[in-house]
Amino acid sequence: MPPTPSDEANRADMAIPSTSTLRGQKDGVGFARDARGMAEAWRLATSAPVPDLLGPLPPPGVVGAIAPHDDYVYASRVYRSVLPLVTARTVIVLGVFHGFRKFGERGRLVFDTHASWRTPDGAVPVSSLRKVLLKFLPEEMRTVNDAMHDGEHSIEALVYWLHHARPDLKIVPVLAPAGPFERLAEVASSFALALSVALDARGKRMGEDVALAISADAIHYGADFAQTRFGAGGDAAYAQAVAFDRALLEGSLSGPVTRENARTLYETFVDPDEPDTYRWTWCGRYSVPFGMLVLQTIARLASAQAVAHPIAYETSLSAPPLPLEAYGMGVTAPASPEHFVGYPAVAFTLRPLTLR
Repeated sequence: MPPTPSDEANRADMAIPSTSTLRGQKDGVGFARDARGMAEAWRLATSAPVPDLLGPLPPPGVVGAIAPHDDYVYASRVYRSVLPLVTARTVIVLGVFHGFRKFGERGRLVFDTHASWRTPDGAVPVSSLRKVLLKFLPEEMRTVNDAMHDGEHSIEALVYWLHHARPDLKIVPVLAPAGPFERLAEVASSFALALSVALDARGKRMGEDVALAISADAIHYGADFAQTRFGAGGDAAYAQAVAFDRALLEGSLSGPVTRENARTLYETFVDPDEPDTYRWTWCGRYSVPFGMLVLQTIARLASAQAVAHPIAYETSLSAPPLPLEAYGMGVTAPASPEHFVGYPAVAFTLRPLTLR
């Protein structure tokens, strides 16, 4: 196996390099760099056409959400459709670990050591909750590695929107584990238990004080993604891919959150016998099932039921790109009928169980 990237190598590849205490910015093309750009992305995110709406919005204060991490010129309308529902001051941001193979990292959550993360609106501190979670998580289920975080863009994409909506935000950045479903379920159970212990000790509540934001893009379609299930591209392939994504959002990502639904999604996204191998190329193949398992366990420990609410869906082709070039934002990849990406928005709530 080749040597894994060093801190120095990762920082050299960042748009704004990290320091020993401040996590910088990985993507300086797709995401806003300064407050003016973030404000304009936020404003334009309400412009027509609206994303394909999948259901009514739950009240603000949700316990969790799924939001995309693609370029703001493409996906801002979907970020804006769901992330304002997350109103907790402390948000655990569960990222996709695109580079897990490069680092040879599987089966563990990845934390960082930075005291704060840079955003266009200023630094956002990392919550002391991180320290508590690390204390209560078994050592074989977590690792701490700044290089892994510096080389990854999937967390910062959401943090910028969350911080713009709530300037006093605190975060716990963590990368989802890759691996077999049973390992994801094992780690999710321990993570949820550690989180529940931390919340109880602090007198905090999910949704009101702490929430989980899950980073995930939906289908990546095209030959360069090794995904041509419905043909190489074109209108028919696009329509079928979108219909398949919508069926997932309105199926396993709608209603009560269960282990079975999480497993169904996992086995839709990857080959369970070879978890590194995609079946349906969601850039959230591990983060989405893992996040669902965490919320399902959190709910069970609180004698409640976690419920998924599909909110919206869009693709890189379904709406005109937002005019953000003057603010330094562009596209990291072109969109075409032979190369497109889907953007999911899902919210999660807790419903108290009633005795019969």
